[in-house]
Amino acid sequence: MENLKDFGEPSEFWEFFYEITKIPRCSTHEDKIREYIKREAEKLGYQTEIDAIKNLVVRIPSNRDSGSNKIGVVLQSHMDMVCEKNENIHHDFSKDPLKLKTIEIDGEEWLTAKGTTLGADNGVGIAYQLAIMKKIHDRSLNFDTPDLDLLFTVDEERGLSGASQMDKNLISGKYLLNLDSEEDDRITIGCAGGRVFKAEVNYEKELINTPNLKAIKISISGLLGGHSGTDINKKRGNALKILTEIIWKLNSNFNILVNSLEGGNLTNAIPREAHAIFFIEQSQKNEVEAFLKEIIANIKNLYEGTDSNLVISIELLKNFNDKTIFSKDFQNKLVDLFYLIPNGPISLHPTSEGLVHTSLNFAVVHTKENIIEFKVSTRSLEKYDKDTLFERLKTLLRMSGFDINTEIITIYPSWPPDFDSKLVEISKHVYKNIFGKEVIIQAIHAGLECAFFSNYYPDMEMISLGPDVLGGHSPDERLNIRSVSKIWKFLLALLKNLA
Repeated sequence: MENLKDFGEPSEFWEFFYEITKIPRCSTHEDKIREYIKREAEKLGYQTEIDAIKNLVVRIPSNRDSGSNKIGVVLQSHMDMVCEKNENIHHDFSKDPLKLKTIEIDGEEWLTAKGTTLGADNGVGIAYQLAIMKKIHDRSLNFDTPDLDLLFTVDEERGLSGASQMDKNLISGKYLLNLDSEEDDRITIGCAGGRVFKAEVNYEKELINTPNLKAIKISISGLLGGHSGTDINKKRGNALKILTEIIWKLNSNFNILVNSLEGGNLTNAIPREAHAIFFIEQSQKNEVEAFLKEIIANIKNLYEGTDSNLVISIELLKNFNDKTIFSKDFQNKLVDLFYLIPNGPISLHPTSEGLVHTSLNFAVVHTKENIIEFKVSTRSLEKYDKDTLFERLKTLLRMSGFDINTEIITIYPSWPPDFDSKLVEISKHVYKNIFGKEVIIQAIHAGLECAFFSNYYPDMEMISLGPDVLGGHSPDERLNIRSVSKIWKFLLALLKNLA
């Protein structure tokens, strides 16, 4: 797909978005996209600045008379994207452009990528900012614009480090519009805080000393996955939890010898794929297969309504040469621990119907040389609950009997919603005036960079908005084409009212 201009207004958005999809920008690898944005801005004569953590700001002065009372507005997005692909897809995120296609669902046209994430999160924000920059330069907007700071942050997806380590003097303004939301009928004004931690368990490998053993690989695939915050309440399967449930039941009923457990890639994505390799005696083979058949049928039935494409495959590895296993004591403790680690919503908000208050995502497990590494992500709208859940996890780890090394990878604050702010009132009025209906005002169960900004700039009012994006953080990610124009109209009208 070489041209997205026919997707509607603004054509500049689609021109920029297409260019963005050709630029590698996995988290912590934002150099090329930052240089692209900087080059585009400086071509038009705008000042740019980069802080120590490599966030970029483009400064666009107001086109109002110099004597007028100017209001500063910040438009903000993040430059990185989640780089996820299906196992059967050959794609090098460090150099390959994304392969785009359109699909139709229920009469709506969507843009997606072939077997990979699309990067609409947050490529749409970047494209909106650049389109506005170009239109201001071309003088094609029919209203006076405020002083604009276009802020582009790094490493949002991996750990919000761009926002958490930003130079506080990089931006200024009365209002901040974050362009990282994914539903065009609502405005986000608050978010959960979170903590991501990594744990490592040391072990010594043992060599198999039993003859006539068969190597079996159990693989979990076909799950929807999704964002570990906003999708955590959708009852979607977690590949690691499904895998460890199966392994625990096998371990409780048969003499299996586990070689490895693997699953998940990112702490902010619900694991879609996982696998385990273990050995059984030849004499157990038929009984184990029958046992697995029954378990698999029961598990697939549990997810029929939410993950109907779930695949649990059993493979006999005929030429598997790694004859190392966990000790039986280590195996029992590890399987018990992973089986007991909670996952999904822990509690719901007491007053906001459907809003998850506290949750946990069992995100990543890797079997390394003499180390089992696993990562867990917790979120909550309240610091107390976030801390309490973390304490419960630490207690569970201690009860496992392991000497576990833990490290906090990321910790980020919540963004308390202000339902009575002037910006919220203006946004509600503008939305209703354009579309003839009320916009939904919400807080979300996910971390947003606004949580840091609201702490840095307590007098700066802020909201988050964006077009419809589904399947975030997974190869099913897709952008609603019609919705792009809708949010564009809203964004321009909002800027006009804020100027």
